[in-house]
Amino acid sequence: MTDLEKPLTYGSYLALDEILSAQRPRSDEHDELLFITIHQVYELWFQQLLHELAEAGRRMDAGDTHHVLRILRRSLEILKVAVTQIDVLETMTPTQFNSFRSRLDSSSGFQSAQFRELEAMLGRRDRKVLDFYPKGGGEYERLDAALTSPGLWDHFLTYLSVSGYDVPTDRDVTVPVEPDAKVQDALYAVYQDDGGPSLVTEQLVDLDEGFQEWRYRHVMMVMRTIGDKTGTGGSSGVDYLRSTTFRPSFPDLWAARSRL
Repeated sequence: MTDLEKPLTYGSYLALDEILSAQRPRSDEHDELLFITIHQVYELWFQQLLHELAEAGRRMDAGDTHHVLRILRRSLEILKVAVTQIDVLETMTPTQFNSFRSRLDSSSGFQSAQFRELEAMLGRRDRKVLDFYPKGGGEYERLDAALTSPGLWDHFLTYLSVSGYDVPTDRDVTVPVEPDAKVQDALYAVYQDDGGPSLVTEQLVDLDEGFQEWRYRHVMMVMRTIGDKTGTGGSSGVDYLRSTTFRPSFPDLWAARSRL
């Protein structure tokens, strides 16, 4: 009997044998299992966020306000869960983390290809991140594609254009999102009209704020765990993480608010 012919069960449908055997601590320390589990769950949520935001982009291109709002709302709830998970990780003291930290060797959260892809989808364009991955490998190719494809902001500009607002839709998607006075003029009109596009705009503000909140909580968690030590894998640790906080993904959404 093949796997497809076997009766489907809760465990087989969710591949629980694979999932629950994927936590392989490298020490006998009690807290290492929590560390592994939290980061594996993060990767699952990153996968889901990439899935949701890619669909949001497609719906934006089609001017589908209803589905864009639904997808962004779900994405925001996922971000809230991601932030809450930090509360669980912060139950681990510095001493508990240091009891197995040396076993991490060269591995580092900086190597999370899915998180880098998520950053790219939200407008970050830093090709230096490709240095973490072997050229020609799956992670490299996926991230390279993300760095050269329209991000969520570009899809939003298409959405505004489809909705009748005068915005540029020929932005060079390989460079970071920069403030644009013409876009801010359009956003002013969007808010004055107070229709569906204004609701989508507010959800993007929420998404941007939520992502910044995750970054802030993450840097504070790292600070309370390792202080100013070098990060695992030789990364710069807290110094790099600090440099990413309070940097909006969509600067025009924030600049436009000064005019409302």
